[in-house]
Amino acid sequence: MSRPCIALIADPTSPEGCREYLAEAVELLTGAPPVRIDSRHFATGNTGRGVRDGGRLRLQVPEERLDFVPDVVLLYEIPPHHRRALAGFQELLESHDVVTLAAGPDAWRTATEKNLTVERFLRDGVAQMETAVLSRPTLAEAAGIFDRLGRDTWARPVVGTGGNDTFHVTTPAQLADAAAYYAERDTDWLLSRDAGNFTADGRRHQFRVFVLGDRVVHAREHLQPAPDTPCNTCQGATAVHIAPPDLPPRLAELAVAATASVGLPFAGVDLAVENGGVVFEVNVQPAFVDGELELKAVAVPYVQAHLDAFALAGGGPHRGLTASA
Repeated sequence: MSRPCIALIADPTSPEGCREYLAEAVELLTGAPPVRIDSRHFATGNTGRGVRDGGRLRLQVPEERLDFVPDVVLLYEIPPHHRRALAGFQELLESHDVVTLAAGPDAWRTATEKNLTVERFLRDGVAQMETAVLSRPTLAEAAGIFDRLGRDTWARPVVGTGGNDTFHVTTPAQLADAAAYYAERDTDWLLSRDAGNFTADGRRHQFRVFVLGDRVVHAREHLQPAPDTPCNTCQGATAVHIAPPDLPPRLAELAVAATASVGLPFAGVDLAVENGGVVFEVNVQPAFVDGELELKAVAVPYVQAHLDAFALAGGGPHRGLTASA
């Protein structure tokens, strides 16, 4: 049987490089590289298009002279601020029953826009730190919320990436600076009670847990020596890899619940073990680090899940993980 035709659609402006891991995983599993496409072609108003071809979806990108019918679509590494522009393309994939774990635009939006994540967690009982959503508050309104949250808080934009534009706020002056910062950028923001997530030696720490379907495939602990800086690896945190059996069961349970709550089939969940276990956020397309390890632990299972969904739909003999298309 011929190899499946896999389209890898990603945004080349992203600095994370996940698309390289995924391309390597595709070649390892199928023996052939994917067809790589710049996702921006399929953003609202651009010239990439999908047309029905019998019962299949044909993708056409005139600028790249691409015209083909994919068996599987990997849609990954789309920066948060660019995701809304791909909602129509996601709906196109859904309406043609294309094999993909890209999920629908509603799930992406719920996880990307953190005000919606907070609401969903409240609805579903997913543990999180107390959080308020602020939309151009007066300084007095912000101060009242700051007091209610114990005056040890974290401010972050509703849509952000990599811990950028995130501040540890412990004084009225810092609160005023954060409020002015978000007002200048015309963005809503969140203020959350600090989780007190410190190790015994005084470092900030949190966990990144990769969830595929209803199971954990990989995890990391992020250790941050700067207590007022987010625990992202791109902000200087060190990643310590954890095999799924070694992850505290409460964190595994929470990560799976959080992923299901926002409606994603795959995610990277950030959480802390303190306070009985709390979720900070759900990442639609978590970044990979440390080369070979996460290639095998995350990228390969992610691609394999697509191949198994394709096989389940009658397209081929691939075995292993089963995923919902």
